[in-house]
Amino acid sequence: MRNPAATSGMLCVALLALAASASAQQRNGFELAPSLVPVEEILAGGPPRDGIPALDGPKFVSAAASAWEDDEHVVGVSVGGESRAYPLAILVWHELVNDTLGGEPILVSYCPLCGTAMVFDRRVVGRARRFGVSGLLYLSDLLLYDRATESLWSQVSAMAVTGPSRGKRLDLMRSRVVSWGTWREAHPDTTVLTRDTGHRRAYGQTPYAGYSASGELRFPAPLDRRYHPKTPTVGVRLRAGAARAYPAIEVVKAGGVVRDRFAGHDVQVVYDPDDGSFRVTAPDEIEVIEGFWFAWVAFHPETSVYRAGDDD
Repeated sequence: MRNPAATSGMLCVALLALAASASAQQRNGFELAPSLVPVEEILAGGPPRDGIPALDGPKFVSAAASAWEDDEHVVGVSVGGESRAYPLAILVWHELVNDTLGGEPILVSYCPLCGTAMVFDRRVVGRARRFGVSGLLYLSDLLLYDRATESLWSQVSAMAVTGPSRGKRLDLMRSRVVSWGTWREAHPDTTVLTRDTGHRRAYGQTPYAGYSASGELRFPAPLDRRYHPKTPTVGVRLRAGAARAYPAIEVVKAGGVVRDRFAGHDVQVVYDPDDGSFRVTAPDEIEVIEGFWFAWVAFHPETSVYRAGDDD
């Protein structure tokens, strides 16, 4: 006859194992399985869900009314004949801005850990969604979530990796990270995000001081040591999978301007070391992403790399 105490103990162990398994499949209140990426590689970044508050009611002023210094770097985007700038000094504290520009619903995203600033059309299957910061990371990169379905989206891959939207992609829009002075000169009619966000943050400071110069990562991701992990890099890709990287150091070696052939398309990459900015000319079907070298290679391990002096 089975010992009741032993049976009870086995039941407790089984229940604890079941609870641990369920806990492993949830993080920050999100269901992680099924997932398109390894669940064990979805990590908590520290803040809870919405602990980093996305901006939903952003306020803007004209260039003439702006108090931003010329050397402040911004994410600049133009849609439907309208241009707008989003200072990194604000994005580093909020990471996401749900906005409308030129009549189009857009999502401005910035991951300080990867240096990736990306602007998306926030429509999914024709319907605009609003996004928040999940507090979770994959390959050291921001996982955002849409409030309609609570699906988690990988910023760099532009794809939902969990939830009802799993497998769907956001359309990436062309944008630049450039100094405010340079953007304003090229787009005198631009508007710019203000410090009046409704939140109290030290917008002149950063919680990531020294990070962009460090060779270390705060969260794990594969490292390719051909370049310093934080080397400014612009990557181009096609949805079909082809990808190519242009590290700033190689573009500088080439004289600051690279004219290249990528996947049957002409591409021009310019890097201005004084402004710390890239400018890419490429057909619309090519997606362009700026960020740190390690982030590009982590998400595009089969990428080709432009090297100054190479014939290919």
